[in-house]
Amino acid sequence: MGYGLFGYGVAPQAPRIFLGPTPNPSLPSVYPMTTASRGELPIIQATMDLIQWFVPLLNRLPRDHRFALGDRLVAGLYDLLEGLVAARYATTKLEHLEPINARLDLLRLQIRLLHSFQLIDERGYEHAGRLLEEVGRQLGGWISQQRRQSPSLTTS
Repeated sequence: MGYGLFGYGVAPQAPRIFLGPTPNPSLPSVYPMTTASRGELPIIQATMDLIQWFVPLLNRLPRDHRFALGDRLVAGLYDLLEGLVAARYATTKLEHLEPINARLDLLRLQIRLLHSFQLIDERGYEHAGRLLEEVGRQLGGWISQQRRQSPSLTTS
């Protein structure tokens, strides 16, 4: 029988932290937001959706995979988000975006390893692929747009 944090019989719930506009109470709050918040780049929101879906799954991995592959995936996802935010505010965005593209390829391979080790099922693997594909599509478009704007940087 659990007595909660202070022995009173009911464990207090962790406070919900929401860092965006006031949520719509008619929508279920357990699902990530699928539309970009006001002023947020769609690629950043798509990456946040990917993180919100993936991190709970990775926390349930068996111990021998959680601290090797799982931690690397979580760190890679957060690095991806940090890189996108840095690129958003950088004056030379292309210098930030190309390493992010390499990070995305590494995440794809790590997710493929999860599937080959049978740590995620076929449905989860397909969903992760769709989320990654969306981020990759937007990242590729952003890189192409930056290359068109600054053709002198692409001839190195």
